Amino acid sequence: MKNLFYCKLILAISINFLILGCYAQKTISKNTEPNIILIMADDLGYGDVGFNGNKNVITPSLDKMSKEGITFTNFYAAAPLCSPTRASVLTGRSPFRQGIFAAHTGGMRPAEKTIAEVLKKEGYKTGFFGKWHLGWIEPDKVESRGMYSPPWHHGYDETFATKSAVPTWDPTKTPKGWTSFGAKDDGSWGGSIYVQNGKPVTTNLEGDDSRIIMDRAIPFIEESISKETPFFATIWFHTPHEPVVAGPEYLAKYPKLSEGKKHLYGAITAMDEQIGRLNQFLKDKNIEENTIIFFCSDNGPSDPLAKKGIASAGPFRGHKHQMWEGGLRVPSLISWPGHIKEGVASNLQTSTNDYFPTILDLLNIKPNKKIPIDGVSLKPLINGGSVIADNPLAFGYQRLYKNTELYAFVSGQYKICIPEVGKEMMLFDLKNDPGETHNLASEKPELLKTMMAELEKVKTSWKASREGQDYRW
Repeated sequence: MKNLFYCKLILAISINFLILGCYAQKTISKNTEPNIILIMADDLGYGDVGFNGNKNVITPSLDKMSKEGITFTNFYAAAPLCSPTRASVLTGRSPFRQGIFAAHTGGMRPAEKTIAEVLKKEGYKTGFFGKWHLGWIEPDKVESRGMYSPPWHHGYDETFATKSAVPTWDPTKTPKGWTSFGAKDDGSWGGSIYVQNGKPVTTNLEGDDSRIIMDRAIPFIEESISKETPFFATIWFHTPHEPVVAGPEYLAKYPKLSEGKKHLYGAITAMDEQIGRLNQFLKDKNIEENTIIFFCSDNGPSDPLAKKGIASAGPFRGHKHQMWEGGLRVPSLISWPGHIKEGVASNLQTSTNDYFPTILDLLNIKPNKKIPIDGVSLKPLINGGSVIADNPLAFGYQRLYKNTELYAFVSGQYKICIPEVGKEMMLFDLKNDPGETHNLASEKPELLKTMMAELEKVKTSWKASREGQDYRW
């Protein structure tokens, strides 16, 4: 009897351990949906990262992600400047559909559906960190342009944001020698401030701005992990937007370069260091293979820095605020360890419009077919394929300043564009002339006419969307 009792006891304990073990395993694997991180640099030129061939800049973290993931050599920002591109990232729609024609000229409309809103409904914890630039973030702030439209109105649970640019080192102080926007005589910063969950921030704002941003993003991710909740984190750095300043330890990494390049490359290296910090954190938490990271820049390099030869669009002509390739084509990659074939270099024409449909497709979420989406899903490419649907790309930039109204349209190897103020519509063969040195408008008039007609169809569709066809607002 005694032996029988002990046998039953051992059996009961074994069953309980088995049940607990199964439950624990279920708990550990509860978060099967991939975590998603969108990282964006600000004014990072195509030629200012190591993985695009720059031998001087130190970007080991991005270079490693490039070697282990997909690098896009033909990736476009939706516009040659910040706010419009940011709107496209979150919605998959051209900024011209949303009435965001340039920086500081509006804000994201409440009816626009963002990735954050969609994923929040799917049970994701959502967080935004860095430069918002899609509307004011202080409700009582009244300015000449724009409107109040903070990230927490667009699906984000946790936020740490500025309205627009701040110095990339000591973001509450005017950099020495800086006399443009935000400069104050007393040495404080008169531009954007950091606001966390609706309240101004006063602590941990010294030193490298990329580190300041990551100091808020990582705790958000850590909390999501502890609650076994999938997360969507949007991390939009200010680097290397002007005023671009690097701290002493980063300047010291570039002793042989000019002062301007020391600061530019130093700030980029500091940002890269924080991206590496994020990757190591994900690895330490054992969620690296369950987290997909998208990285890009919002447009080409800054006008003044490019003109001085400090920042670079690599082999491409032009810079920010222009429809030349240098203003639109930007560094981009996707990293997803354990899921993506390593070392893929894709020359497919892709854009910031593609993020929204790609993320929905990865999660098997059906988009609203009544709302026009300008991007296409990159899921086939992520899954190892090499072909996605041909998707012509259209771009616009419009301001009253200097009567700016620029457009570009890329279809296959050909591109038409009004590249800058004062130019006529031009035609280029990007396959054979990526530097846009030979205008084919007079040599191929029929092709020019056909592509201009296609662009007009797109512009008509954009106008219908922003004037109320897609939603009531």
